[in-house]
Amino acid sequence: MIPKNVLELCQSGVSVSAEMAKDPNLSPHEAAKKLFHYDIEDEKVSKKVTLGEETDADLDQALACGNWGTSKPTRLFLRIFHDVLCTLEKNPLVGVCSPSLLGSNGVCPLTIFAPIPDICRHMSNVIARAEEEVYLATNFWMHSEPTMLITNAIRELNRKAGVLNKKIVVKIIYDRGSAKQFIHNHIVVEPKTYADPNGAIRLPHPDEIPHLDMEVINFHQPIFGTFHCKYVIADRKIAIIQSNNIQDNDNLEMMTQWEGAIVDSFYDMALISWHNALHPPLPLLNRPAAGQPTPTFHSDSHATLFDQSGKLREVYHSTETMPDGHDNLRELAAHASQTDLPMHTSKDPHYDPDIKSEVLRAAAAMNPRQGERRIDAITRLLNTTIQPDTKGSAPDIEPADSMTPFIPIPQHDPVPVAMVCREPWGKPGKASLHTPQNEAFASALRHAERTAFIQTPDLNAEDLIPEIIKACRRGVHVEYWYCLGYNDAGELLPGQNGHNEMIAHGFFKELEEQYHQNLDIHAYVAKDQIHPIHNKFKKRSCHIKVMIVDEHIGIQGNGNQDTQSWYHSQEINIMCDSRLIVGKWMEGLRQNQNTHVYGKVEKEGPDSGCWKDPQTGKQAEASIGVDPGKFAWAKGFIGAVQRVRGAGGF
Repeated sequence: MIPKNVLELCQSGVSVSAEMAKDPNLSPHEAAKKLFHYDIEDEKVSKKVTLGEETDADLDQALACGNWGTSKPTRLFLRIFHDVLCTLEKNPLVGVCSPSLLGSNGVCPLTIFAPIPDICRHMSNVIARAEEEVYLATNFWMHSEPTMLITNAIRELNRKAGVLNKKIVVKIIYDRGSAKQFIHNHIVVEPKTYADPNGAIRLPHPDEIPHLDMEVINFHQPIFGTFHCKYVIADRKIAIIQSNNIQDNDNLEMMTQWEGAIVDSFYDMALISWHNALHPPLPLLNRPAAGQPTPTFHSDSHATLFDQSGKLREVYHSTETMPDGHDNLRELAAHASQTDLPMHTSKDPHYDPDIKSEVLRAAAAMNPRQGERRIDAITRLLNTTIQPDTKGSAPDIEPADSMTPFIPIPQHDPVPVAMVCREPWGKPGKASLHTPQNEAFASALRHAERTAFIQTPDLNAEDLIPEIIKACRRGVHVEYWYCLGYNDAGELLPGQNGHNEMIAHGFFKELEEQYHQNLDIHAYVAKDQIHPIHNKFKKRSCHIKVMIVDEHIGIQGNGNQDTQSWYHSQEINIMCDSRLIVGKWMEGLRQNQNTHVYGKVEKEGPDSGCWKDPQTGKQAEASIGVDPGKFAWAKGFIGAVQRVRGAGGF
């Protein structure tokens, strides 16, 4: 049963964003304290949740706690949402969103599976197309090609604002740990720091962007309360949530774009995260997204990407003339196959007016160049600026098997969406367990009936492991993909619970043999490879964070399935209920990597949980294997230092 006070808050309509709309000079901190008696800097242990079989009355309560619009949540979605709401009893803001906005609805017109520069290309387009305000959040910001794409977009936004003779407001929040944060968790960053031309950030100086009002915050909750969030909100119309930080590395990442009423939930969460008074206030505090047209689906260009049945018209990845007689979008295919559209880069910007134009440019970038095979074009895409010479090992492929990083989704009615986040927790230990994020992950596994899929850099959260075991014993087929060697050293620190092979081995050791068929574990394999490459080499890694249950529940965002994300970091995630959207995610996951083809780990024997080369029987180079050895704690200490310096994974 949902606690009475939570039920009342969900149905009250009160929120931090609505309170600030009444008084724009009110800080989010003051609004949160006034309404809920807590804010994001308060570490309040939420109540231990005792959950059993929900009754129909319980699910009716959950249904009444969301703003679903015309969408209809399924029973599975409501069971998970019910359990999420039960975590709010002692601290209504443990989910970093006002309870009345936790359950909502929206549409998802675009998903991207790609290296960081490609996702930042889209982010830069969204920023450059903004008209009133931009809010950007990232955990880690390090001067690089991705940051230059973003800073160039800020300059382009300033240029446009100057032409229109208006001011546009920009807010940026990131986490770069500072001793000052033991006193003030949210530090206002001065231009001399963020605009230092030789520094790590290198944002434009206010003198360079006179038509923008830009404010920058550095947020960390010592010791372990990392601001691990990664999202963008533009004009209170578009919300982007992605797995990547804004830096250059070898990761494959995932991004989704959301529009509709759910953007108001993102907006509320962003204000709560900001905490401080806003100077100046955001101009759209009084214009909610709910009830407004969704910008992408109200654009005629997006509809032309699909045929009458909603099927994506074919984009040919070929340098040959497009054949006749195919069901395709002729203009798009012709341009993608015959025109050498330049890539949008920091040194050669090409801003696009809409998603269709971005899809066209991305498709053109996948065309083989003179002397290249199709697989070589994929290698070129995956070779980011820090590792331009990595060689592919996979054989050449057919056009239908090529990478499709940009995946537009056909026009659809709004679907149920919930914010399933967690606040930061700086203290050591695992007291901060009962949060909307953690309960969503656990409840999804607890209530799954057929399948559960997870992709995460690391999986070792102590309270997640039993849920996977129980699901397998219940007959649910669980499949999860990890990244070999991702932050191995950090995961070997005391209290972190161990690295990927150790945990995977533990599953097969604990599960009775008859249930091994219900668990498949894979190590990430890039699209141009036939074997995993250890993260140590920084050549082909994966940082995607997603869970899919029973083919229609999707949880995506910032949270890993590791100790840090489960018990300490602030994480932002959405949970949606849609076979269309989740089906496109699963299709994109398989289309843009070879994990499911070449990455399956051993299920039996002393090396169960480890990937082994089918030809040689050896593990991948640099793999630790099941046993990290006696001095694992020392490796863990080195890994922790690397993470603080920005050399490790987040």
